[in-house]
Amino acid sequence: MDNVEFLILRNLLYNEDYTRKVIPFIKSEYFEDLNQKVIFEEILNFITEYNQLATKEILSIEIEKRKDMNDTSFKEILHIIGCLEDVAVELEWVVKTTEKWCRDRAIFNALMESIQIVDGKDEKKNRDSIPSILSDALSVSFDTHIGHDYLLDYEKRYESYHRKEDKISFDLDFFNKITKGGLPNKTLNIALAGTGVGKSLFMCHVASSVLLQGRNVLYITLEMAEERIAERIDANLLNVPIQDIVDLPKQMFENKVTNLAKKTQGTIIIKEYPTASAHAGHFKALLNELALKKSFKPDIIFIDYLNICSSSRYRGNSNINSYTFVKAIAEELRGLAVEFNVPIVSATQTTRSGYGNSDVELTDTSESFGLPATADLMFALISTEELEGLGQILVKQLKNRYNDPTIHKRFVVGIDRAKMRLYDCEQSAQEDIVDSGQEEEYNYEEKKPKKTFEGFKF
Repeated sequence: MDNVEFLILRNLLYNEDYTRKVIPFIKSEYFEDLNQKVIFEEILNFITEYNQLATKEILSIEIEKRKDMNDTSFKEILHIIGCLEDVAVELEWVVKTTEKWCRDRAIFNALMESIQIVDGKDEKKNRDSIPSILSDALSVSFDTHIGHDYLLDYEKRYESYHRKEDKISFDLDFFNKITKGGLPNKTLNIALAGTGVGKSLFMCHVASSVLLQGRNVLYITLEMAEERIAERIDANLLNVPIQDIVDLPKQMFENKVTNLAKKTQGTIIIKEYPTASAHAGHFKALLNELALKKSFKPDIIFIDYLNICSSSRYRGNSNINSYTFVKAIAEELRGLAVEFNVPIVSATQTTRSGYGNSDVELTDTSESFGLPATADLMFALISTEELEGLGQILVKQLKNRYNDPTIHKRFVVGIDRAKMRLYDCEQSAQEDIVDSGQEEEYNYEEKKPKKTFEGFKF
């Protein structure tokens, strides 16, 4: 009877430190042997109700009360309980062994459940749920961190204040200012704009600039074909107007791409999905497949664009409102960013009233106000006839978890639609913008109190 399940049951009876660490993560369905499963259920019930370890005597009494076993099973269970003796083991080793067992059993159960779904034996779930089932199983792990102790964990907190965070920087000065140096990992960042204003142009430009930093980019498109996105990136990186790319001789085109490849260690992968057909589960499967087949791990993911994704929680034709549906998509994409430790950049449409408006607000978000509630950074891209004539586009911060959104609340960037590029404007272009918040930043050093600790008692 020397197996992992028996090891787990024995330590659940005698090792309180072990029990406190692992009991939240072990599930009864992980036990293959029915008798051991019954013992675990009684141990779990007692700990849940009385917040202390069970004993062999308690288990024997509680199991005798059960009505779901015959005499043979009852005798076998009592025999197993009798064999559970207190044997000293190394805590870290037994915790790691238990964690691996839980993960292996979760994966096995997920595979069996997936086979049932494929065979049509599960009436409640369809094949679309399989990627999510497998992903949940693969992510099983023991997270024993139960919170930050404010008074005891001050050293960790102080170190975190001075730790340089890995960010994806922009090649646009004002975007770096409002994000304090770029986009952090595990975040969802949203551009809000009307049709034709420049959502895809913005994402293609940032994707191009990230590639030139030597980083890997995954660009997922649900609106345009892969070739159309690649064409926009070509215009940006090869410095050729988009309408002239088709006229380039093959040799010249090849030379430009070859020269570009010498300048960067990064890669851009562009993947197209049919509109409204793909959700975070599909994107997870794609990321795992890219890692397996191409050893490709993106540093940033672009999704063009959020509103035409689907949700892994709800079917597209299910009877739910747009607020719930779009909020679910946003939450799933942010969860994807956290799981794969990358920033995700996407976009959303303005409402009909917001289209053409020179002062877009959060309330102009199309379909769901739940989207800005989930996003870490949200900004509007605004174009007017006057701005278009100046070759500029106005950016307005709507929500910002990285910095004070009143600093540089509005600013302009140059736009070259022919080459699908954005660029920094001269400072004079920012000076006439109302409510830009720039004065606050320029006077900040004057208003800031001097760094002195005179009179401060330690």
